[in-house]
Amino acid sequence: MSIDIQPGATDAFEEQQRSRLVKSMRLFDLVFFGITTVVSLDTIGQISSFGAETFTWLLVLVALFVVPYAWLMAELTGAFPQEGGPYFWMRLAFGRGWAAVGAVLYWITNPLWLGGSLSFLAATAFSSYLINLNAGSFADYAFKLVFVWVGILVAIISLRRGKWIPSIGAFVKLALVGFVSITVFIYAASHGVHGYGLGSFSPTLAGFLGAVPVLVFAISGFECGSATGEEMTDARRDGPLFITRSAAASVLCYLIPILAVLLVVPVKSITGVSGFMDAVSLTFSIYGPLHHALVDVVALAFIFTLLTQGSAWMMGSDRVLAAVGMDGTFPRWMGVFHSKLGTPVRVNLMSGLVATAFVIVATNLTSGSAGSAFAVVLTVAISTVLMSYLIIYPAAIVLRRKAPDAPRPFLVPFGRAGMIGSTILATFFAALGTWVALFPGILEHVFGLSYDFVGTWGVSRGRFEALTLGTMGLILLLTGVGLWFGAAERRRESVPAVAGCSDVNVGV
Repeated sequence: MSIDIQPGATDAFEEQQRSRLVKSMRLFDLVFFGITTVVSLDTIGQISSFGAETFTWLLVLVALFVVPYAWLMAELTGAFPQEGGPYFWMRLAFGRGWAAVGAVLYWITNPLWLGGSLSFLAATAFSSYLINLNAGSFADYAFKLVFVWVGILVAIISLRRGKWIPSIGAFVKLALVGFVSITVFIYAASHGVHGYGLGSFSPTLAGFLGAVPVLVFAISGFECGSATGEEMTDARRDGPLFITRSAAASVLCYLIPILAVLLVVPVKSITGVSGFMDAVSLTFSIYGPLHHALVDVVALAFIFTLLTQGSAWMMGSDRVLAAVGMDGTFPRWMGVFHSKLGTPVRVNLMSGLVATAFVIVATNLTSGSAGSAFAVVLTVAISTVLMSYLIIYPAAIVLRRKAPDAPRPFLVPFGRAGMIGSTILATFFAALGTWVALFPGILEHVFGLSYDFVGTWGVSRGRFEALTLGTMGLILLLTGVGLWFGAAERRRESVPAVAGCSDVNVGV
């Protein structure tokens, strides 16, 4: 069986939206866009807090997860370079329903992450190293909301201009990783190694169940730029290249600083998300009187990288969701691209409103049982991107069968066996991350490992599962509503391709 892999017998509405897309994404832009989306300096401390074996597991994941994952994405991006990338792949492989579910899961992570996590990390860094912001004060709210809406504004402006913000963010990340790593090694030469010994790098089952899901989440996302498929200057050539190059660069940007933190920072000082800035504050003492000034500069750069990472994800994931509307799977209202900017402004604004709501709720629920419950909801909500991969990865092997004649500038190596093996490996690790997000502690119990559930989450297991499954149920319900309205709209227009939309008001 073979299918039509073109954007389709597009109607007037789709043609109009596609005509607004400007080809401006070059290979250079795409590579640095990928680095910006994947490399998250705030997670270095969280990853390192699992112990030295985290580094070992990261090396294992490079071979068993990153490589097959990159192969799958490189083949799909080169063969099917349509706008909305992952949505289009899922749509071709599995139809509208599964594609809509996958697209919503891929998208919803990002406004919640921007408003519920990144803005708080940025505010904490600003308050700790620059100017104190009392939690819950007007200044605290203002900082977080400005952070969110600057990120949304970057996603709204034309891609021709907006693409430079993630690129600059990638440059800053690379500079930070290089400078901090060199500083750490100079510090180690002067003060000795105070972190973990070599024996601590041996992998354990507990480390696998604890660190690997976090690592999988941290090193996922370098395909995000594929959402700009019809805005690439040469998608079939550049798509596979940017995937493989950004994946390799991103892995190095994790391996080097994680090893530095583990070897130099005292074990008890590695404290979750603050680990990167902890390492900076400790090791920059070698610069004497410049210590505090340099730490302040790094703190500003750290905040900027958080902002650019959030905006890059919004640029990509908003296009994925907009493609659902442009295709008619969801109401066409969501599929409108601005006539001058060429960006999905309506979805951008919707993302900003969702992120704003989470800023307000999270700021008011910082402690007690309500705070613990909200933390559970936020954790599962920002893990949904891993769940979307359970649909995205298998699309590669399905499209090998459904669209065998599609031009494929890059093929997953080793023939059918390579495709099957890559799909199984990548999907397994995404499934592991999904399971741990929804049902933490169960695998530990199965393998006889200790797990303090209440101490970890602050709620009972029954309440945890009610919150997580309830959150997932709400996401699926909203997806179902979007599908229903989209189907009703298609029925009114009488043809499956949603033709006859030339009279629809498509202005922003």
